[in-house]
Amino acid sequence: MGLRWTDVREIAIALDEAHPDMDVANLRFTDLHKWVMALDGFEDDPNRSSEKILEAIQMAWLDERD
Repeated sequence: MGLRWTDVREIAIALDEAHPDMDVANLRFTDLHKWVMALDGFEDDPNRSSEKILEAIQMAWLDERD
């Protein structure tokens, strides 16, 4: 089964691998949404995303960097 919006930690890891030089603290949620949708194995409905989910992904991505 592929990635879903609820797979916050796994998405963060995949984003860090795909965009290692990104300034995660200052990214736009519209870009984040687009990048999640473009991940290999992401299979969830684009409309199931929310600001709360995107913020959780951003925070997990920041944690991956630490």
